[in-house]
Amino acid sequence: MLDTIESLAAIRFPDAHRPRPQAIDRHDHRRRAPRLPPMTHLIATISAHGLGHLAQTAPVLNALRRQQPGLRLTVASLLPEPRLRSRIDGDFRIDARSLDIGFEMQDAFRIAHAASAHAYREFHAQWPCRLDEACDWLARERPDLLLANAAYLPLAAAARLGIPACGMSSLNWADLFAHVFAAEPWMPPLHAQMLQAYRSAAMFIKLRPGMAMPDLPNGRWAPAVARLGRHRHDELRARCGAASRDRLVLVAFGGIDARLPMQDWTLAPALHWLVPQAWQVAHPQVSAIESLGWDFGDLIASVDALIAKPGYGSFVEAAGSGTPVLYAARPDWPEQQALIPWLHQQGRAVEVSHATLRRGDLAAPLQALWQQPAPPPARVDGADAVAAWLAKL
Repeated sequence: MLDTIESLAAIRFPDAHRPRPQAIDRHDHRRRAPRLPPMTHLIATISAHGLGHLAQTAPVLNALRRQQPGLRLTVASLLPEPRLRSRIDGDFRIDARSLDIGFEMQDAFRIAHAASAHAYREFHAQWPCRLDEACDWLARERPDLLLANAAYLPLAAAARLGIPACGMSSLNWADLFAHVFAAEPWMPPLHAQMLQAYRSAAMFIKLRPGMAMPDLPNGRWAPAVARLGRHRHDELRARCGAASRDRLVLVAFGGIDARLPMQDWTLAPALHWLVPQAWQVAHPQVSAIESLGWDFGDLIASVDALIAKPGYGSFVEAAGSGTPVLYAARPDWPEQQALIPWLHQQGRAVEVSHATLRRGDLAAPLQALWQQPAPPPARVDGADAVAAWLAKL
C-alpha cells in the first residue's frame, strides 16, 4: 500500500516540536535508542454532520488510548454526549463546540442547496474572527496534537500556533463544497481558504474507502476503520418478540432524519423491522430501535439486513460484520462513488430506487440480497495502524 506509516519520517515539524539530539553513551560508543515522550493531551474535533465521523474517529481514539493509557483526551463536538460516550472508551472531557458546518440537509439523502450556500458564505465572511476564536481556544487548551474529522478551521488555527495537527476522514468539505457549488462565482475564494487550511496540517489521513482528494498533497491513505459489534441474533429476535422464522431488518440513515411512510406499507410476512422511534409505528412486526437499549454496533452485527443510505459508518460496519445492505443512492454526494463499489466488492449489497424505498416494496429486493453468496467479512481493522501513525507525532 502506498504512503505507509513509515513515511512519517519525511514529515517536517516546527523546530519547537522536534526531539532534541540524543546523548552519546561514552561506555559503548553507540547512540541510545530515542525515547518518544508520551502524548499528554489530544484534542479530537468530530463533525456532527451525521454519525459517520464519529464511527471513523472513535476506533482510532480507543486504539491510541490502548497504546498510551495516560493520554488526556478532549472531544470537541456537537454530537449528543450519550452518542460520544457509547463509542469512545474511557474517561474524556466533552467540549460542545461548533467548528464546521457541513451541509444543510433536506433529509438524509438530499442537500438543501440554498440553505447550505447561505451557511458557507456566512461562515467564511467571518473567517478572520472565527480563526482568532479557534486560536484562543487552542492556546488555552495547549494540546500536544489536534485530530480533526473533518473540520478545516481548527487545522488552520493549529498551524498558526505551531501545534501538530492531522485531518482524518473518508472525505473533506473542500471537495464536497466544490462539487456542489462549482458553478457559483463566489465559490473559488472560499474553496481556496478551505484547501489552505487542510494543506496546513502535518497530514490528512484518507480512510479507505474514501474520496481520492487529489488536491491534498499531505494526504496519506489508511486502511478501513470500524468498531464492530457482537453477533447476538437470537437474543435480538427474542428482545423484539419476533417469531423464530422472522428475518430482522434494521432501517437506519446515519443520524440524519429520513422518515419513510411505513404506516402506509403492507408489511410482508416473516420480516420484523427495527426503525427509529420517531416514526411512531405501532405494529407487531415493528420495534423501535431506541426501546431496545442496544449498542448500535451490536444491532448491525445481529440483524439479517441493513437498509441505509451510502455512508462510511453504516457501509463499513455492515461489511465488517457480514451484514448485507439494501441502499438508495444520494444525489450530489460524491463520496458514494467510493463507498458503493467498495461495498459491492467487500460484502452483499442491492440498490433500490427512492420510489421503491418510499413505497416499501422491499420484500423482493431483500430476497435478492439474501440470495447473494456471502463473502468473508471485510477487514476493517485499520484503527491500530492509524493510532500508531498518530502516536509518532
